[in-house]
Amino acid sequence: MAFQPGDLVGLNGSRGPELAVIDTLSGSKAALRVGFEARRQQVPLRELDPLVSLPGTFNPPASMVAPPWGLTAELLQQQRPSSRDLGAAWLLLSEPASPAAAGASSHGAPPAAMPLEELVALVAPADTPAARAACWLVLQHQEQHFFRWRHGAVQPRTLRDLRQLRRERHLERLSRLREQRWQALLQQRQPLDPSSLDAQARAQLDHLLALAGGDTTTPLPVALRQALHGAHCSAEPGAVRRLLVDLGQWEPHALPSLQRTVWEQGFVPELLAEAERLIAAAADPQPGDDQRRDLTTLRTYTLDDPDTLEIDDALSLEQLGDGRQRLWVHIADPGRLVPPESPLDLEARRRASSLYLADRVVPMFPFPLATGPFSLRQGHRCAAWSTAIELDDEGAVAAVEIVRSWVLPTYRLSYADGDALIELAPKEEPDLASIDALLERRRRWRVAQGALQMEQPEGRIRAVDGQTSVEITDPSPARALVAEAMILNGAVIAAYGVSEGLALPYRGQPSAELPPAAQLEALPPGPVRHMALRRCLTRGVTGVQPCHHFSLGLSAYVQATSPIRRYADLVVQRQLAAHQQHQPPLDGTDLGALLDQLDPPLREGVQISREDQRHWQQVWFEQHPQERLEGVFLRWLREQDRLGLVHLEALALDVAARCPAAAEPGTTLTVHVQMVDSLSDLLRLEAR
Repeated sequence: MAFQPGDLVGLNGSRGPELAVIDTLSGSKAALRVGFEARRQQVPLRELDPLVSLPGTFNPPASMVAPPWGLTAELLQQQRPSSRDLGAAWLLLSEPASPAAAGASSHGAPPAAMPLEELVALVAPADTPAARAACWLVLQHQEQHFFRWRHGAVQPRTLRDLRQLRRERHLERLSRLREQRWQALLQQRQPLDPSSLDAQARAQLDHLLALAGGDTTTPLPVALRQALHGAHCSAEPGAVRRLLVDLGQWEPHALPSLQRTVWEQGFVPELLAEAERLIAAAADPQPGDDQRRDLTTLRTYTLDDPDTLEIDDALSLEQLGDGRQRLWVHIADPGRLVPPESPLDLEARRRASSLYLADRVVPMFPFPLATGPFSLRQGHRCAAWSTAIELDDEGAVAAVEIVRSWVLPTYRLSYADGDALIELAPKEEPDLASIDALLERRRRWRVAQGALQMEQPEGRIRAVDGQTSVEITDPSPARALVAEAMILNGAVIAAYGVSEGLALPYRGQPSAELPPAAQLEALPPGPVRHMALRRCLTRGVTGVQPCHHFSLGLSAYVQATSPIRRYADLVVQRQLAAHQQHQPPLDGTDLGALLDQLDPPLREGVQISREDQRHWQQVWFEQHPQERLEGVFLRWLREQDRLGLVHLEALALDVAARCPAAAEPGTTLTVHVQMVDSLSDLLRLEAR
């Protein structure tokens, strides 16, 4: 059909299907008056559907309502064919004219296309411009499914197409209903059962859980963003966590960094069953038991916090005949029951360490093993690695012996019990006071070698059933004794490794240039002075070659006292065992590869522990919003933002706070809460 001015045409533009009148023609384009408001628009002719052509000359009307067409919205509505009329027309047009056509129709062959006026003749009382316009508009709507408009003609759909289309639209309606139900659940903010959700809602719930867990890189589906908007929830991790808490799908104190980690997954039933098997076999002879030194006659002490269940170190004092004293450091030997590459060993390697959180401990080995046959329990004959150490008069190591042993812990002491025994030194129990004197001599020797002493109270948030408390660990003789004994044990094992050319996970710290003594003396003692020292220190390193440890004042050092809780400490014991039994230990390359495997979970564990303490600090301040806490300024974190580090005396914690511009190290401040929201990981403190 050739277009001419005055033709009534259909246009499917950005506003959807609209009627238009051609105003003028210019090559392959037409100037139109579109819609009832007669908007002027120029479009290519190929985008127009011819509806009615005006014969003869044409004087363009001012609007669609004016002659010659006289179309109004009311008139178009009146002329609109009903679904019943369209269905009757479809049946008539789809009825086969011959047996051959019937066969073709049954196989889904498309019926022939026809001009618009032929369909109008079937569904309208008369073929009028209004009837054609109304019929064309109906054909453009997706809800109409009997016919399709293609290339300016009407084509009835096949029965197969009609069934498929009806099925798709039915599924679309169901999907919209499900989406509406899901949006209603979000808006109600009531606990829900995920098993009652359909697949689409569960997928959206998974998106929300991922966002709450810290995944901000995966974009949310548009439908989910709309659902969040309807629930008055922004698409931010904190707001989504609060929504999920209301829905019963997020624990208020869940750590995003813990989600989907090896610690959260727990031990599978097969590993728990293996742990039970090892517990049952613990009393049976194991390889190498006959070579263990029997040290069960020694009076042996364990010193820990009262709630400690994994007991992996103990101390004994042996009086030698010539007046010399021999200190024994006993370390638990989990390798007696857990061989390398066994399922429990591989799981412990995956974890690399136990995880200590404010409200629980996530162990490296299953608790029944870690707190049972692995631990040095009072009154039980326990397998251990024992190091015999003799010190000279200055505190240097004079003699060492490292053996696998049997020990029988005599006393399970708390640190408070140990402090009392050290202070009182009763005649019937003098050993602990003597051990304290030996280790004080050793500490003085290390200080002479350049070791730094920075003991101060350390605070840690604890949580029980969501209620927080602050546990402050004060320096004490018993704690100092245990710490010095563990450092000593690590030093002598490192020295043994160096002398024997044994690859071990050596810990080191590069040397640092400390502030002048006069500058340190000018600072208040305690946290402020210690902070000045710590700012000069570099991060510790671990490698298979021995190196100097600056802050400990040691030429070589190995962590070797917590094999129940640190996998690398268990590796140290295995290296010692292989060397003593004349079997090949891991060389530097293989040990380095193993340490590389341990590094990611160790870093992840540190991140989780830090996030855990940060979260519970926020919860503590939420539970104490009116607290005014005295503190002392330590240093600037971002001076341009006036963000500084403040030590809170009452909590023995360092916190970030907005501080006065004139604050200097040692300035006394009062800290209060400006804003806190633990679900959004938000804590703003103001110091004045």
